[in-house]
Amino acid sequence: MTDTGIPTTTFPDGRSAVALAQGTWNMGDDAGARATELDALRAGIDHGLTAIDTAEMYGSGRSEELVGEAIAGRRDDVFLISKVLPSNASRRGTGEAARRSLARLGTDRLDLYLLHWRGSHPLADTVAAMQELVEEGLVRAWGVSNLDADDLDELAAIPGGDAAQTDQVLYNLAQRGPEHDVIPWARARRMPVMAYSPLDQGRLATDPALADLAAPLGVSAGQLALAWVVRQAPHVFATAKAATRAHVAENRAALDLVIPEETLAALDRAFPGREAAHRSRCTDAPQVRAAPVTIHRSPRARRPSVSARRRCTRVRTRPRARAGRACRRRGRSP
Repeated sequence: MTDTGIPTTTFPDGRSAVALAQGTWNMGDDAGARATELDALRAGIDHGLTAIDTAEMYGSGRSEELVGEAIAGRRDDVFLISKVLPSNASRRGTGEAARRSLARLGTDRLDLYLLHWRGSHPLADTVAAMQELVEEGLVRAWGVSNLDADDLDELAAIPGGDAAQTDQVLYNLAQRGPEHDVIPWARARRMPVMAYSPLDQGRLATDPALADLAAPLGVSAGQLALAWVVRQAPHVFATAKAATRAHVAENRAALDLVIPEETLAALDRAFPGREAAHRSRCTDAPQVRAAPVTIHRSPRARRPSVSARRRCTRVRTRPRARAGRACRRRGRSP
């Protein structure tokens, strides 16, 4: 039986989805864990977590194959999200990548298709390709990921660019940079922001200060961190991985938590935008190849904020609105 008492988000095109998607990063890689992961995804759907977030990059396509098996016979119950690698995001390559993803997922359509992060292909070419996919019925709508506010301004100026439905960014209690640029930008345009790593790659689940604040509420530190993000729906929604049925149930329970005002104030004191410390340092980004996809290292390993990555990996060909963003591209993707 499907649980429907879950917060939702609404996209600019009027469609809605639950405010917590099931993430699939690194799922499908371990054959020994496949049965457990399938059970977790199916349990998530049963619990009402009907949005599933995957990507061609995850497990070199194996995560998409896992999701396809999990949703077999239930496709109409699911809001399905996948992503195209920037190396594939040319006018032609985007469509080819989408068709490969659809084949792995065993479906004829994606509900939302995202540019995973910005690469060397012009945004205008990617937008044109996304529009073609929508016209063909292969994609219901499209969006972006890891774009900062300057990128979003550039996107919106492209013909058709204002059709983007979301920007998926790194955002959690310990990484609050999007509050200063991306979230206000999106909110002004009634576009929800999708937060990945709401537990900061698990670090918040073991944070002593967070655990102390969670204990009086009868929840875990991880549940409090997740509830803190999702409470901002419909303006912000999240994607979080749960590879076991027990973890799915824990995530689902977090959505019922109403955080008291005094706890919210305490969280602001304990986590006052630590992300600002990342803004002055450049971090090498992942190296990836076009299909067949080969991953050299995790793109989310110790990532700084979106704004910091954009500053550190790209030189603009147009004047910047703000100074201090001229780290030279080193031939790598953000």
